[in-house]
Amino acid sequence: MDRSVRNHKLTIEFIRRNLRISGKRSLVEYPYAIMKRVFHFFHVLVTNIRRVMVKFMFTCFAYNIHAMKIIQG
Repeated sequence: MDRSVRNHKLTIEFIRRNLRISGKRSLVEYPYAIMKRVFHFFHVLVTNIRRVMVKFMFTCFAYNIHAMKIIQG
């Protein structure tokens, strides 16, 4: 994403590009917000990359179960 600085405004192309990027990003922000708020997934205390991947995989699995529970009512 580009941003304007003092005395240099963004052109129309860059403004449209930023809107496209923010539209794609906003779809992904909701699951991460739920993971942080509900599952307290702020930071990972494990140091091995495989353990981090496993922890994130279980968090995603828990999010999917949480989403199914919300959809079913």
